[in-house]
Amino acid sequence: MGAPALRARPGRRGGPGASWLAGGLLVLALLGCDEQKAVGPTLVYKGPNMESTNVLELFSDSARLQIRLTAPLEQRYENGDVIYTKGVAVTFYAKDKSVVNTLTARYGKLEQAKNLFTMRGDVRVANVPEQQKLFTEELFYDRNKQLIYTDSAMFVRVETLTERLTGYGLKANQNFSSYRITKPEGVFAIDQSVAP
Repeated sequence: MGAPALRARPGRRGGPGASWLAGGLLVLALLGCDEQKAVGPTLVYKGPNMESTNVLELFSDSARLQIRLTAPLEQRYENGDVIYTKGVAVTFYAKDKSVVNTLTARYGKLEQAKNLFTMRGDVRVANVPEQQKLFTEELFYDRNKQLIYTDSAMFVRVETLTERLTGYGLKANQNFSSYRITKPEGVFAIDQSVAP
């Protein structure tokens, strides 16, 4: 007779304590996962809380329309600020509901805490009754003070029916019926025969 043959039992590996050892390691691994803490800075979302498209907002006082705002995209943030990244158009109305002036820009931002609009990119203001136009690249509109102004270093151009004024810096009332250029550069008469 020869030596007894070793036979492996199907479905079982190792000795009798191998299954206990594997189960214990699994439990330790799971417990170890619970104790691990995230390493690194906590990320805080600072983007908009809400986005709206094709926006139309009406501002009134005592049921009288004062301001109409339209924008293709509006983004509202947690602190109350509103950003118009794809342009904004604002129309101001008189008591008789006629249009006093319009303001357009490629970008707009309303800082809610200051009640201050910042307009940038091809900013245009037009006073309809006076037929005056303002062109600049950045403009501020303070709703509390009802004041339109630019930085003193910002180039501005004002056109009326008879003249074109250029300079740096501008302060005007909300209706753009009264304004002052801080550093005027030139006044050019417009030839009425070639004016559009």
